[in-house]
Amino acid sequence: MKKEKPSVSSVRGKRVVRSGRHIPDSAIDFSDIPELSDEQLKRMRRIGRPATGMAKQLIAIRLSPRLLATLRQIAAERGKPYQTLIHELLEKAASQAA
Repeated sequence: MKKEKPSVSSVRGKRVVRSGRHIPDSAIDFSDIPELSDEQLKRMRRIGRPATGMAKQLIAIRLSPRLLATLRQIAAERGKPYQTLIHELLEKAASQAA
């Protein structure tokens, strides 16, 4: 008989299933990692999205491939990310409709 794999949709979940068990942070041995110098700590920069206090809500929206390609092209011409362009266009349309 074939053993069925558990159904897991997230990347983290797949990694946990692959490794067989989850190891809590408290059980990880960090002793072989050298301490950072003061100079290294000064040069560190936060990565990821900046905390602006105005977090946007993540949604899913379906667009035709042709429309998405057009929006991406317009955004590239304006030198901005296409999702930012879509946000600006929706904001403008909503303010004009109100």
